[in-house]
Amino acid sequence: MDFSETPSFWENGPAPGQLHNFPGCKKSSSQPDFGRQRTQYPTTTGTSVLGVKFDGGIMIAADKLGSYGSLARFRGVSRVMQVNDVTVMAAGGDYADYQFLHDIIEQRVIDEECLDDGFSYTPKALHSWLTRVMYNRRSRFNPLWNSVIIGGMEKDGSTYLGTVNMIGIAFKDDVIATGFGAHLALPMMRDALEKKPNLNEAEAKDLIARCMTVLFYRDARSFDQYELAVITPGGTEIVSSVSVKSNWDIGHQIAGYE
Repeated sequence: MDFSETPSFWENGPAPGQLHNFPGCKKSSSQPDFGRQRTQYPTTTGTSVLGVKFDGGIMIAADKLGSYGSLARFRGVSRVMQVNDVTVMAAGGDYADYQFLHDIIEQRVIDEECLDDGFSYTPKALHSWLTRVMYNRRSRFNPLWNSVIIGGMEKDGSTYLGTVNMIGIAFKDDVIATGFGAHLALPMMRDALEKKPNLNEAEAKDLIARCMTVLFYRDARSFDQYELAVITPGGTEIVSSVSVKSNWDIGHQIAGYE
């Protein structure tokens, strides 16, 4: 068959073996001939992020492991970002997408400070903006593969804790957990708040520690080191490395299954 003469109904169509440029779409010179790529599956990922309100503040925690598939490849990554003195963001999911969000937010904070108008990002404002970003990327079939938690203090002194996932589902609550923590840690956190709605800071830290210990035992993608952010009216403190107090002695008592 002679491909040099195409049928009339194939006019302006792609030549055999080539891609079609749809009308109205500008072809970029930097775009490869095999088409634009989309992330089909995250490569390096982080697991659960926990957030809880306590009397006078917010506490957010995430472990420091970056998993390359099932390999515990990177054992010192940070997934907790201090946006400003009153706002903290943490994310699970694809670590490259988290870095992308981190850089954009960091630049937006710098731009906001350059205006010098006395305004800065509150947790509610950042949460609202992120819901639009995540839903916009999802609608373009190119989502950011993350579940994000945003927490901090509002200008009126109230606490704020919200989350948004990769398809734009967003809500706020007194306790939030993403990833595997939504199945294992969230029931523990809700039970603690039902028994005592106004936890103090020490009780909230103990609750986070117990949840991170359970996740380390049960979640194969978890790690025994985690970051802890504490946001209060006095400012934000991020403890970069908190150790999980685990005990595996019971493992030596299991025998007969070799």
